[in-house]
Amino acid sequence: MKEIIMKLFKFALIFLLVVGCKKSVDQPEALATPEKEASALLKTFRYGNDKLPKISVHRGGKGLVNYPENCLETLKYVNDSIYAVYEIDVAQTKDSVLVLMHDNSIDRTTTGTGRLSDFTYAELLQLNLRDDYGNVTDFKISTFEDVLNWSKTNNVVLTVDIKRSVSQETVINAIRKAEAEDTSIIITYDLEQSQSAYELAPELMLSVSARNMKEFQWLMDSGIPTENMIAFTGTRLSDKALFDALHDKGILTMLGSLGNLDKSAEANGNEFYNKWFALGIDVMATDRPFAVAEALKIKN
Repeated sequence: MKEIIMKLFKFALIFLLVVGCKKSVDQPEALATPEKEASALLKTFRYGNDKLPKISVHRGGKGLVNYPENCLETLKYVNDSIYAVYEIDVAQTKDSVLVLMHDNSIDRTTTGTGRLSDFTYAELLQLNLRDDYGNVTDFKISTFEDVLNWSKTNNVVLTVDIKRSVSQETVINAIRKAEAEDTSIIITYDLEQSQSAYELAPELMLSVSARNMKEFQWLMDSGIPTENMIAFTGTRLSDKALFDALHDKGILTMLGSLGNLDKSAEANGNEFYNKWFALGIDVMATDRPFAVAEALKIKN
């Protein structure tokens, strides 16, 4: 009887081993996906690094005769003269090509009319870009892929404004595909956008909204590491205490002088830019990059 029991036990043991081995072959355990390597910007774009660009060129360059906004040729033209980062707007065509375009409509910036999302990229290539004065240029609508490749090749940092026609995930995937993580910053406008962008791409730097101490505290409680943040403090001057609080966390500050502040400096003198920097601004997002560069004596 004991021998029969032992034989049954051995048979059961062999059966379990065979089934277990077969399962491990047929259904292998999922391998852990390695984390994405953190963008170099998380270490370099920190308060106290004096070698960083102090100018952010709004829409890649506005108000330039014969050079349209959101155009690769304009980025190259400005970059030949000054050291800056470039804010660009990314939208999506009817056939899912990512292109540079601020407006939902193509009327203002091209020789065509209608909604961008109603055109394929091949159709858009039949059009030409206009500058801010309505002059027709020889330039075509730029693809995000081409701009990413240029930024990566030339080590030029982009701040990427994601328009409503395209998702954060789609834009982030394009950045990863181009391996342009070290030259790309994702722009967000509220806490929800910031948190979703961080969840999708914890390796990327984010431009986050911090226009006052209330928004600053939201960011501190958000769970997003401060090393992932550059703080956009709005288009009006904030209290110096806000800049100091951000600096205490190692976070760079960016002021949008585009609009009224740029107009004030144009009317009253470019030395105003120096006064605003003295308050605790690290980067000036402007429609007048050459004027700011002249005031700060910045060259490429």
